[in-house]
Amino acid sequence: MSTIPDPPATSTTPAAAARASERDLSGRQVGDYRLLRKLGRGAMAEVYLAEQGSLERHVALKVLKSDLATDDTYVKRFHMEARAAASLVHPAIVQIYEVGCLDGVHFIAQEYVQGQNLAERLARQGPPEMPAAVRIMRQVAAALAKSAEQGIVHRDIKPENLMLSKTGEVKVADFGLARVTQHADNLRLTQVGVTMGSPLYMSPEQVQGRPLDPRSDIYSFGVTCYQMLAGRTPFTGDTAISVAVQHLKTEPERLENLRPDLPPGLCRIVHRMLAKDAADRYSNGMELLRDLRSLDLPGLNGDWPEELDQWNTAEMVALTSARTAATQQLAALMQTAELPLPIMRRRLFWVALASACLAGGFLAWPSREPSLLASARTAPGTIRRMDSAADQYFFAMKVGSEPAWKSVAEYFPADEQYVRLAHKQLADDYLSNNRLSDAMTLFEQFAALGDAEPEYRAYGLAGECVVLSQEGKTAAAAEGLQELWPLMARLKTFDPAMARRVEGLHLRGDGK
Repeated sequence: MSTIPDPPATSTTPAAAARASERDLSGRQVGDYRLLRKLGRGAMAEVYLAEQGSLERHVALKVLKSDLATDDTYVKRFHMEARAAASLVHPAIVQIYEVGCLDGVHFIAQEYVQGQNLAERLARQGPPEMPAAVRIMRQVAAALAKSAEQGIVHRDIKPENLMLSKTGEVKVADFGLARVTQHADNLRLTQVGVTMGSPLYMSPEQVQGRPLDPRSDIYSFGVTCYQMLAGRTPFTGDTAISVAVQHLKTEPERLENLRPDLPPGLCRIVHRMLAKDAADRYSNGMELLRDLRSLDLPGLNGDWPEELDQWNTAEMVALTSARTAATQQLAALMQTAELPLPIMRRRLFWVALASACLAGGFLAWPSREPSLLASARTAPGTIRRMDSAADQYFFAMKVGSEPAWKSVAEYFPADEQYVRLAHKQLADDYLSNNRLSDAMTLFEQFAALGDAEPEYRAYGLAGECVVLSQEGKTAAAAEGLQELWPLMARLKTFDPAMARRVEGLHLRGDGK
């Protein structure tokens, strides 16, 4: 399987010459990974199929190109963005297992998806049948919903980055890596896998170099959906610039004209995704997913597990971070040849037991006990300062302790985005562990944010209702519910788990 198609062998462009100069690392051992064969290449990395010896599994290993590995700034961003992408945990997202550097090789080990990407599927078989296309759209929309929750913009959604497994699953690849490369010259713009976005799929705001948010990914996915359904992209041209200008000024031909057999509702969804003004698009993947689920299409409404729409990303990340930590401990122990064998066996037993327990917790998630965040307490004053609020937040996500979450506000009080995310994690942890007074303090702060932050305000009001109810103050909780009720739609999008907790309180005053 090649996730990124190779150029013709006869190419003599400067880009082809640079690719030819790259070492083929097939057969080399990099730490725990034995590189079996090359799968493909992009503008910044070579992709290999590798075998992870300690866990006896195949992984896709992305290796930073040698000419870029000499740039310290580039390397730092490569690792930072990859760690951010690793925080995205969802069935429709290719999971990153490890980011590191061994023997001078900077690499990202990630889930290996056996199958083909959507670009290969379209090239070989043409547009899929409408039900299959909608199934693909739903799964990618769910992935984009989770990335929006984590504040990560892919920036390079295109058919090559949508992996189709042999079992029918769809997984979005290369999350976060699209933010690394900063080159924007025309030559780079024409290469496959350019990280600022491929010209055929770039949003208007990408073309203009404006700040991006999840609506940019929605547009790029809209172009992909249009191509999947119509058999061609909405815009074509002889140069990258000519295509980019069309994204800014030209309306695509209506899908209904090209495919009269498609349901009108599906066509409207795709064209809303392609709106020139970001304000006219879906704001995130969850809004898109709701419209896709509302389509009354035979044979589709019963085949999409509803729980995939409603996972709480923060909780999934916390759980998976713990599982990943146990797995990494196991791998490290298996590589420690200096340990006497009896000691190693005892340690392997306990780490394996921890991994099994965590995996079991994942399977039993709907009926879980208090948050796993409480199981990794760290002594106060031991959290080191990172380079940025983002780094501090993702470090806290890995550690999962109360001092780690508090360190985000301690070291970076001016960065409201990550301070609020960290405080939300703390509030959830306090509530799960029945620390009601601590939880209420944070919920009150969120509820006081006002209409400028309606999602966080809804979350705060909901938390207040839950705490008051648990304290037996049902009248006060019902009064708070009156204020929350107009914001319930926002809460269901922002934090479905909290919305379900509120709906389960059975308080009077819900407007009924």
